[in-house]
Amino acid sequence: MKPNFSQNIIALVWDFDKTLIPYYMQQPLFQHYNVDDLQFWTEVNQLPAFYRKQGVTMSPDTAYLNHILSYVKQGKFAGLSNNKLREMGGGLDFFPGLPEFFHELSNTTQLEEDYAKFDIKVEHYIVSTGLTEVIRGSILSDLVKGIWGCEFIEENGQIDSIAYQIDNTTKTRALFEINKGVNIHPDDISVNQSMTDADRRVPFENMIYIADGPSDIPAFSVVRKNNGKGFAVYNKDNIKSFKQAKQLLEDNRVDMFGEADYRSGTITNLWLREQIQTIADRIVSDKKSKLRETRESVPHHLN
Repeated sequence: MKPNFSQNIIALVWDFDKTLIPYYMQQPLFQHYNVDDLQFWTEVNQLPAFYRKQGVTMSPDTAYLNHILSYVKQGKFAGLSNNKLREMGGGLDFFPGLPEFFHELSNTTQLEEDYAKFDIKVEHYIVSTGLTEVIRGSILSDLVKGIWGCEFIEENGQIDSIAYQIDNTTKTRALFEINKGVNIHPDDISVNQSMTDADRRVPFENMIYIADGPSDIPAFSVVRKNNGKGFAVYNKDNIKSFKQAKQLLEDNRVDMFGEADYRSGTITNLWLREQIQTIADRIVSDKKSKLRETRESVPHHLN
Protein backbone atom coordinates (compact mmCIF):
# COMPACT_ATOMS: atom_id res chain seq x y z
CA MET A 1 0.00 0.00 0.00
CA LYS A 2 1.22 3.46 -0.90
CA PRO A 3 -0.76 6.10 1.03
CA ASN A 4 -1.94 9.02 -1.07
CA PHE A 5 -1.39 12.25 0.87
CA SER A 6 -2.91 15.54 -0.27
CA GLN A 7 -0.26 17.57 1.62
CA ASN A 8 -2.92 19.79 3.17
CA ILE A 9 -1.52 19.55 6.72
CA ILE A 10 0.31 22.33 8.57
CA ALA A 11 2.32 20.87 11.46
CA LEU A 12 3.41 22.75 14.56
CA VAL A 13 6.09 20.71 16.30
CA TRP A 14 6.68 21.70 19.91
CA ASP A 15 9.47 21.06 22.37
CA PHE A 16 8.01 20.70 25.89
CA ASP A 17 10.21 21.70 28.85
CA LYS A 18 10.84 25.47 29.04
CA THR A 19 8.75 25.84 25.86
CA LEU A 20 5.26 24.90 27.01
CA ILE A 21 5.94 24.72 30.75
CA PRO A 22 8.36 26.97 32.71
CA TYR A 23 10.34 24.12 34.30
CA TYR A 24 11.40 20.52 33.71
CA MET A 25 8.51 18.08 33.71
CA GLN A 26 10.26 15.88 36.28
CA GLN A 27 9.58 18.50 38.98
CA PRO A 28 6.31 16.88 40.18
CA LEU A 29 8.20 13.58 40.47
CA PHE A 30 10.72 15.09 42.88
CA GLN A 31 7.98 16.79 44.86
CA HIS A 32 5.94 13.60 45.12
CA TYR A 33 8.88 11.62 46.53
CA ASN A 34 10.39 14.53 48.47
CA VAL A 35 13.65 14.22 46.53
CA ASP A 36 16.15 17.08 46.19
CA ASP A 37 15.98 17.92 42.48
CA LEU A 38 19.26 19.87 42.54
CA GLN A 39 21.09 16.86 43.93
CA PHE A 40 19.46 14.56 41.38
CA TRP A 41 20.48 16.72 38.40
CA THR A 42 23.98 17.25 39.80
CA GLU A 43 24.40 13.49 39.93
CA VAL A 44 23.00 13.12 36.42
CA ASN A 45 25.41 15.71 35.02
CA GLN A 46 28.33 13.73 36.44
CA LEU A 47 27.28 10.44 34.86
CA PRO A 48 28.61 10.88 31.29
CA ALA A 49 32.13 11.69 32.54
CA PHE A 50 31.99 8.85 35.06
CA TYR A 51 31.12 6.26 32.40
CA ARG A 52 33.50 7.78 29.85
CA LYS A 53 36.39 6.81 32.15
CA GLN A 54 35.11 3.24 31.85
CA GLY A 55 35.10 3.45 28.07
CA VAL A 56 31.31 3.81 27.81
CA THR A 57 29.60 6.62 25.92
CA MET A 58 26.41 7.92 27.51
CA SER A 59 24.10 10.50 25.97
CA PRO A 60 23.98 13.52 28.30
CA ASP A 61 20.42 14.24 27.15
CA THR A 62 19.04 10.92 28.39
CA ALA A 63 21.43 10.02 31.22
CA TYR A 64 18.65 10.98 33.64
CA LEU A 65 16.57 7.97 32.54
CA ASN A 66 18.97 5.44 33.99
CA HIS A 67 19.31 7.58 37.10
CA ILE A 68 15.54 7.50 37.58
CA LEU A 69 15.72 3.71 37.37
CA SER A 70 18.55 3.73 39.93
CA TYR A 71 16.36 5.73 42.29
CA VAL A 72 13.53 3.23 41.76
CA LYS A 73 15.83 0.32 42.65
CA GLN A 74 17.15 2.20 45.70
CA GLY A 75 13.61 2.83 46.91
CA LYS A 76 13.79 6.59 46.52
CA PHE A 77 11.17 6.34 43.75
CA ALA A 78 9.52 3.21 45.10
CA GLY A 79 6.46 2.08 43.17
CA LEU A 80 6.97 4.56 40.35
CA SER A 81 4.85 3.35 37.46
CA ASN A 82 3.80 4.68 34.07
CA ASN A 83 0.38 5.36 35.51
CA LYS A 84 1.90 7.49 38.29
CA LEU A 85 3.93 9.43 35.74
CA ARG A 86 0.75 10.09 33.77
CA GLU A 87 -1.02 11.29 36.92
CA MET A 88 1.86 13.70 37.60
CA GLY A 89 1.37 15.17 34.13
CA GLY A 90 -2.04 16.37 35.22
CA GLY A 91 -0.45 18.79 37.68
CA LEU A 92 1.87 20.61 35.28
CA ASP A 93 1.68 24.42 35.07
CA PHE A 94 1.72 25.81 31.53
CA PHE A 95 2.81 29.17 30.18
CA PRO A 96 0.06 31.83 29.80
CA GLY A 97 -2.35 31.21 26.95
CA LEU A 98 -2.20 27.41 27.03
CA PRO A 99 -4.06 25.23 26.19
CA GLU A 100 -6.32 27.87 24.58
CA PHE A 101 -3.70 28.77 21.97
CA PHE A 102 -3.59 25.19 20.68
CA HIS A 103 -7.34 25.40 20.07
CA GLU A 104 -6.97 28.81 18.43
CA LEU A 105 -4.30 27.66 16.00
CA SER A 106 -6.23 24.51 15.12
CA ASN A 107 -9.20 26.69 14.18
CA THR A 108 -7.16 29.20 12.14
CA THR A 109 -7.74 27.39 8.88
CA GLN A 110 -11.51 27.62 9.31
CA LEU A 111 -11.39 31.41 8.85
CA GLU A 112 -11.14 31.36 5.06
CA GLU A 113 -13.51 29.65 2.64
CA ASP A 114 -10.61 28.47 0.47
CA TYR A 115 -8.94 26.82 3.47
CA ALA A 116 -12.05 24.75 4.10
CA LYS A 117 -12.46 24.01 0.39
CA PHE A 118 -9.05 22.34 0.28
CA ASP A 119 -9.48 20.81 3.75
CA ILE A 120 -6.38 22.52 5.17
CA LYS A 121 -5.75 21.49 8.77
CA VAL A 122 -3.36 22.35 11.59
CA GLU A 123 -1.85 19.54 13.65
CA HIS A 124 0.18 19.82 16.85
CA TYR A 125 3.04 17.47 17.72
CA ILE A 126 5.28 17.28 20.78
CA VAL A 127 8.86 16.03 20.45
CA SER A 128 10.67 15.97 23.79
CA THR A 129 13.61 14.42 25.59
CA GLY A 130 11.24 14.25 28.56
CA LEU A 131 8.80 11.53 29.56
CA THR A 132 5.99 10.55 27.21
CA GLU A 133 3.69 9.40 30.01
CA VAL A 134 3.92 12.75 31.80
CA ILE A 135 2.98 14.53 28.57
CA ARG A 136 0.11 12.09 27.99
CA GLY A 137 -1.28 13.02 31.39
CA SER A 138 -1.16 16.76 30.71
CA ILE A 139 -3.96 19.05 29.54
CA LEU A 140 -2.41 19.17 26.06
CA SER A 141 -2.55 15.44 25.41
CA ASP A 142 -5.91 15.42 23.64
CA LEU A 143 -4.89 18.38 21.47
CA VAL A 144 -1.85 16.81 19.83
CA LYS A 145 -1.64 14.40 16.92
CA GLY A 146 1.47 12.66 18.20
CA ILE A 147 3.97 12.60 21.06
CA TRP A 148 7.63 11.55 20.87
CA GLY A 149 9.44 11.17 24.17
CA CYS A 150 11.18 8.71 26.47
CA GLU A 151 9.29 5.67 27.75
CA PHE A 152 9.76 2.94 30.36
CA ILE A 153 8.82 -0.74 30.55
CA GLU A 154 7.19 -1.89 33.80
CA GLU A 155 7.77 -5.04 35.82
CA ASN A 156 6.06 -5.96 39.08
CA GLY A 157 4.14 -2.71 39.21
CA GLN A 158 6.99 -0.25 38.71
CA ILE A 159 9.21 0.96 35.89
CA ASP A 160 12.13 -1.38 35.30
CA SER A 161 13.87 -0.57 32.01
CA ILE A 162 13.98 1.94 29.16
CA ALA A 163 11.68 1.19 26.23
CA TYR A 164 12.36 4.21 24.02
CA GLN A 165 14.48 7.32 24.28
CA ILE A 166 14.93 10.53 22.35
CA ASP A 167 17.83 12.93 22.68
CA ASN A 168 18.31 16.30 21.04
CA THR A 169 19.87 14.76 17.95
CA THR A 170 17.35 11.95 17.41
CA LYS A 171 14.53 14.49 17.60
CA THR A 172 15.27 14.89 13.91
CA ARG A 173 14.10 11.31 13.33
CA ALA A 174 10.71 12.28 14.76
CA LEU A 175 10.57 15.21 12.34
CA PHE A 176 11.11 12.87 9.40
CA GLU A 177 8.44 10.51 10.73
CA ILE A 178 5.98 13.42 10.78
CA ASN A 179 7.19 14.51 7.36
CA LYS A 180 6.68 11.06 5.81
CA GLY A 181 3.50 10.16 7.70
CA VAL A 182 5.03 7.24 9.59
CA ASN A 183 2.90 8.06 12.63
CA ILE A 184 -0.27 7.80 10.52
CA HIS A 185 0.66 4.59 8.66
CA PRO A 186 3.30 2.85 10.85
CA ASP A 187 2.77 -0.52 9.15
CA ASP A 188 3.10 0.84 5.62
CA ILE A 189 5.81 3.50 5.85
CA SER A 190 9.33 3.35 7.26
CA VAL A 191 11.24 6.48 8.24
CA ASN A 192 14.22 5.09 6.30
CA GLN A 193 12.43 4.38 3.03
CA SER A 194 13.01 6.58 0.01
CA MET A 195 10.10 8.90 -0.81
CA THR A 196 9.72 11.73 -3.26
CA ASP A 197 8.75 15.13 -1.85
CA ALA A 198 5.35 14.80 -3.52
CA ASP A 199 4.61 11.56 -1.61
CA ARG A 200 5.28 12.96 1.88
CA ARG A 201 2.36 13.72 4.19
CA VAL A 202 3.68 16.96 5.71
CA PRO A 203 6.27 18.76 3.57
CA PHE A 204 8.87 20.50 5.72
CA GLU A 205 7.80 23.80 4.21
CA ASN A 206 4.45 23.21 5.97
CA MET A 207 6.19 22.72 9.32
CA ILE A 208 7.04 25.11 12.18
CA TYR A 209 9.34 23.98 14.99
CA ILE A 210 9.01 25.80 18.33
CA ALA A 211 11.57 25.38 21.13
CA ASP A 212 13.53 27.28 23.74
CA GLY A 213 17.24 26.65 23.48
CA PRO A 214 20.51 25.75 21.73
CA SER A 215 19.92 22.05 22.36
CA ASP A 216 17.23 22.18 19.67
CA ILE A 217 19.60 23.43 16.95
CA PRO A 218 19.63 20.03 15.14
CA ALA A 219 15.82 20.09 14.86
CA PHE A 220 15.74 23.77 13.88
CA SER A 221 18.35 23.05 11.21
CA VAL A 222 16.47 20.15 9.63
CA VAL A 223 13.21 22.09 9.41
CA ARG A 224 14.71 25.34 8.12
CA LYS A 225 17.09 23.63 5.68
CA ASN A 226 13.99 22.19 4.04
CA ASN A 227 12.16 25.55 3.89
CA GLY A 228 10.19 25.22 7.12
CA LYS A 229 10.19 27.76 9.95
CA GLY A 230 11.82 27.87 13.37
CA PHE A 231 10.65 29.92 16.35
CA ALA A 232 12.47 30.28 19.68
CA VAL A 233 10.69 31.15 22.93
CA TYR A 234 12.06 32.54 26.18
CA ASN A 235 10.87 32.91 29.76
CA LYS A 236 10.45 36.61 30.59
CA ASP A 237 11.56 35.93 34.17
CA ASN A 238 14.92 34.52 33.10
CA ILE A 239 17.51 36.77 31.40
CA LYS A 240 19.58 33.74 30.38
CA SER A 241 16.56 32.31 28.59
CA PHE A 242 16.09 35.60 26.73
CA LYS A 243 19.75 35.75 25.71
CA GLN A 244 19.61 32.16 24.41
CA ALA A 245 16.61 32.87 22.20
CA LYS A 246 18.11 36.15 20.98
CA GLN A 247 21.37 34.40 20.13
CA LEU A 248 19.53 31.77 18.12
CA LEU A 249 18.08 34.53 15.94
CA GLU A 250 21.41 36.35 15.61
CA ASP A 251 23.06 33.09 14.56
CA ASN A 252 20.33 32.53 11.96
CA ARG A 253 19.18 29.35 13.69
CA VAL A 254 15.54 30.53 13.85
CA ASP A 255 13.29 32.87 11.91
CA MET A 256 11.93 34.73 14.93
CA PHE A 257 11.79 34.61 18.72
CA GLY A 258 9.34 35.76 21.36
CA GLU A 259 8.24 35.40 24.94
CA ALA A 260 6.69 32.11 26.03
CA ASP A 261 3.35 33.86 26.39
CA TYR A 262 0.76 32.51 24.00
CA ARG A 263 -2.06 34.90 24.79
CA SER A 264 -3.72 37.11 22.19
CA GLY A 265 -1.70 40.16 21.19
CA THR A 266 1.76 38.79 22.03
CA ILE A 267 4.48 38.56 19.38
CA THR A 268 4.49 34.80 19.75
CA ASN A 269 0.73 34.53 19.23
CA LEU A 270 0.71 36.93 16.28
CA TRP A 271 3.77 35.51 14.53
CA LEU A 272 2.67 31.88 14.69
CA ARG A 273 -0.87 32.71 13.51
CA GLU A 274 0.52 34.78 10.64
CA GLN A 275 2.85 31.98 9.58
CA ILE A 276 0.00 29.48 9.53
CA GLN A 277 -2.02 31.78 7.31
CA THR A 278 0.96 32.31 5.01
CA ILE A 279 1.49 28.56 4.66
CA ALA A 280 -2.25 28.00 4.13
CA ASP A 281 -2.34 30.68 1.42
CA ARG A 282 0.57 29.02 -0.37
CA ILE A 283 -1.11 25.61 -0.22
CA VAL A 284 -4.29 27.08 -1.69
CA SER A 285 -2.35 28.86 -4.43
CA ASP A 286 -0.45 25.70 -5.36
CA LYS A 287 -3.59 23.58 -5.47
CA LYS A 288 -5.48 26.12 -7.59
CA SER A 289 -2.54 26.27 -9.97
CA LYS A 290 -2.55 22.49 -10.36
CA LEU A 291 -6.30 22.49 -10.96
CA ARG A 292 -5.88 25.09 -13.71
CA GLU A 293 -3.13 23.03 -15.33
CA THR A 294 -5.37 19.96 -15.24
CA ARG A 295 -8.30 21.86 -16.76
CA GLU A 296 -6.15 23.34 -19.52
CA SER A 297 -4.82 19.91 -20.43
CA VAL A 298 -8.32 18.57 -21.14
CA PRO A 299 -9.03 18.42 -24.92
CA HIS A 300 -11.60 20.97 -26.20
CA HIS A 301 -13.75 21.04 -29.34
CA LEU A 302 -12.29 23.18 -32.09
CA ASN A 303 -14.53 25.96 -33.44
